Amino acid sequence: MLPWLHSPSVLEVSVETPTLRWLAPALHNHHTTFLENELKTPSFRLDGRRALVTGGSRGIGQAAVFALAQAGAHVVVAARNASEVNEVCERVRQEGGQASPWVVDVTHSAAVSEGIARLGPFQILVNNAGTNRPTLLTEMQDGDLDAVMALNVNATFYVTREVVKGLLKAGLTGSLINVSSQMGHVGGPKRTVYCASKHAIEGLTKALAWELGASGIRVNTLCPTFVETDLTRPMLADLAFKEFVVSKIALGRVGQPQDMMGAVVFLASDASAMVTGSALMVDGGWTAI
Repeated sequence: MLPWLHSPSVLEVSVETPTLRWLAPALHNHHTTFLENELKTPSFRLDGRRALVTGGSRGIGQAAVFALAQAGAHVVVAARNASEVNEVCERVRQEGGQASPWVVDVTHSAAVSEGIARLGPFQILVNNAGTNRPTLLTEMQDGDLDAVMALNVNATFYVTREVVKGLLKAGLTGSLINVSSQMGHVGGPKRTVYCASKHAIEGLTKALAWELGASGIRVNTLCPTFVETDLTRPMLADLAFKEFVVSKIALGRVGQPQDMMGAVVFLASDASAMVTGSALMVDGGWTAI
């Protein structure tokens, strides 16, 4: 025991130090202000905002359409197949949401420019249109290379450019979401061109985050693992390939389109107001090792 620790004089001196008397009310006021003014979760709602989803008639794109509409956005659904686009819009409206069709081939720059000028401005963009032609490099044809890069890279550039023009002209902030892939961060067999296209999207996203940040326009990527869609279903029908895929996913299953919906709303909303130039991995742990 140290008797001097119990000395009243020592305790009095410590408590009555002028600096502590000065700090006490300041700390109290800061704590009160923090609790009253700062601890409010930003809204995930998107009411009053217009959104554009490319490749919005199927798979991840369709899931993004419903996610954004359910959060209150008016969604323009862009894809090439008119009947599929109209069907998605009708289903959204039946649920009480707002959706409009835009039948377009986003690899055509002039059509993209005309349509976005007519239908925008868009405060939310989901660049989802994409394709893949899994082939060994030595068997890849020039046409395969051109097709993958045209839709995965060129179309993303065309759409983003026109959406940004509209936002800057209107003086609006926005959130641009580029659907990339886990393959934008790793490599894989028979994925040379696909990986090249998605790595390109990652670079485009990081550069635009800096180019547009001062204007309040955020740019991020959404990076799914293998998700069961019309594009991947034939691949996953190969049981040996599916077993390989699942073995690389820590959660032990392939993704479903609805697994992407929460991530899309997060990136589109004020809940991610400080997030730009980032890749949101929704890959079940594929890239964790």
